[in-house]
Amino acid sequence: MKALYVHGAKDLRLGDCADAAPGPGEVKVAIARGGICGSDLHYYSHGGFGTVRVREPMILGHEVSGFVTAVGPDVDLKEGDLVAVSPSRPCGACEYCHRGLPNHCLNMAFYGSAMPFPHVQGAFRDVLVAKASQCVRAEGLDPAQAAMAEPLSVCLHGVNRAGPLLGKRVLVTGCGPIGVLSILAARRAGAGEIVATDIAERALGYAREAGADVVLNTAADPEALAPYTAGKGQVDVLIECSGAEVALVGALPAMRPRGIVVQLGLGGDMRLPMMMITAKELDLRGSFRFHEEFPNAVRFMADGLIDVRPLLTHSFALADFQAAFETASDRARAMKVQLEFAGC
Repeated sequence: MKALYVHGAKDLRLGDCADAAPGPGEVKVAIARGGICGSDLHYYSHGGFGTVRVREPMILGHEVSGFVTAVGPDVDLKEGDLVAVSPSRPCGACEYCHRGLPNHCLNMAFYGSAMPFPHVQGAFRDVLVAKASQCVRAEGLDPAQAAMAEPLSVCLHGVNRAGPLLGKRVLVTGCGPIGVLSILAARRAGAGEIVATDIAERALGYAREAGADVVLNTAADPEALAPYTAGKGQVDVLIECSGAEVALVGALPAMRPRGIVVQLGLGGDMRLPMMMITAKELDLRGSFRFHEEFPNAVRFMADGLIDVRPLLTHSFALADFQAAFETASDRARAMKVQLEFAGC
């Protein structure tokens, strides 16, 4: 069985990985599709992110779908089922799991993460043995759509962190895959108006197609948000998806007093204008990963309530992983790039 390992910056290699039979409560999945995420790109480009570094060869990947090929005892799934596989595996026994915060599990095993050591091996492999509880039957979807359940879950969690959106004006900054999926999620949650900003016209085109009411290029017009600053601000909720300090700080003057700011993009530490945040009584909320949103993401796609297909711009065979990662790194060419595995 083959898997895609990262050994360091710009060092990806196909290598062998062990096969295994599913045990009680487990299934074997022939991986069909795997989406390349921003964190995968950080490992590829820099060998890690922040203080996290790859210290041993690690299989990448956590946005995957595939077909069940074998089942262990006490499993409701059956051979041939297409499933979306959640990479989130909380322990269920720690303090935060008991508090209903499994995304903050002290013993989290999240596919393709170099945060712990030994690293948690990822899901870019021909065959994966997973807990049946991680796998959601994706009836009515194709493998490419099913593999989008993970990034959509991230955005559903971000929208949940924002609180009720019905009728509210929502600003989304950064229109990569997470930003565009956040637009789709915010609209599904009842947002009354969605304003989207980015520095690239191509990205704003995807935002417009996803349902943004207003799209603004803040590179072409640094004052594009100025009309929303009138009367102490006109925006109820900000979902910041770029991870860029300039985007967050530039959006704060548009926020209404007691507006909600959700930081969803991961880009490193930021310096914030705390006096403005204090004077406006803004509510700053983080958003990290997801858990219970995963089956909802599959259901929303299967029921036709959220359509992720326009974001799927490229797919490559696993053997062409180098071209796939180079394409995914180029925002001028790609939105969401996926790898095709033998399970297809």
